[in-house]
Amino acid sequence: MDSAQRPWSSVPRPLCWLLAACLLLQLGWRLAQQHAPAQAQPLPAPPPAAVARLASLGEPLAMSKAMLLYLQSFEDQPGVSLPWRQLDYDRLASWLDTAQTLDPRSRYALMAASEVYAGVADPQRARRMLAFVAASFAADPDRRWPAMAQAVLVARHQLHDLPLALSYARELRQLATGPQVPAWVREMEAFILEDMDQLDSAHLVIGGLIASGQITDPHELAFLAHRLEELAKKKAKPAP
Repeated sequence: MDSAQRPWSSVPRPLCWLLAACLLLQLGWRLAQQHAPAQAQPLPAPPPAAVARLASLGEPLAMSKAMLLYLQSFEDQPGVSLPWRQLDYDRLASWLDTAQTLDPRSRYALMAASEVYAGVADPQRARRMLAFVAASFAADPDRRWPAMAQAVLVARHQLHDLPLALSYARELRQLATGPQVPAWVREMEAFILEDMDQLDSAHLVIGGLIASGQITDPHELAFLAHRLEELAKKKAKPAP
């Protein structure tokens, strides 16, 4: 009879005990793992963009999407949910930057930064995401203006940081000048100046937008003219 077909009765008893002990040890280890408290793993550093591009095997767009999907799923680890405020936001920004480098025409990384990760209830982490958005915006303003506009809103309404919102809105007006950029994007600076009670500056910005010829829609021009009238009334109103 072939050795592979020998009955279990022919196996030496000490070897049977050893096999049984190994099985029990393995079963005990698995049960211990199941009952052990789950611990969240920290976000690792991303691979350098050059390494990620090489690993993509000629499919950098697919690699970019895979990296972003990895980030999305990272918060839901086995047995534990990791809040965004516990993520290392410097590493998070590096992951987003690498994904964007692999697919520079995609807006997904920037929108994730401005709409998802900047919404964390942690001002320092939110500012880190806004800084990433602002740095990326300058490289392609006519394509990346939506994320920058969202950054203005986050700075204004979530962080209540009007100077930061103003600086972002000013960059939008100065850099996002393509015909596909809506007029309201360039008008954000004037509205924030008005919120800051800098009425003269708001008047100058709106007047400059009208004079520049960048805004051609009659309804937008009429709206801006009305805003100039309102600003003039506010400036003429005596202080209490």
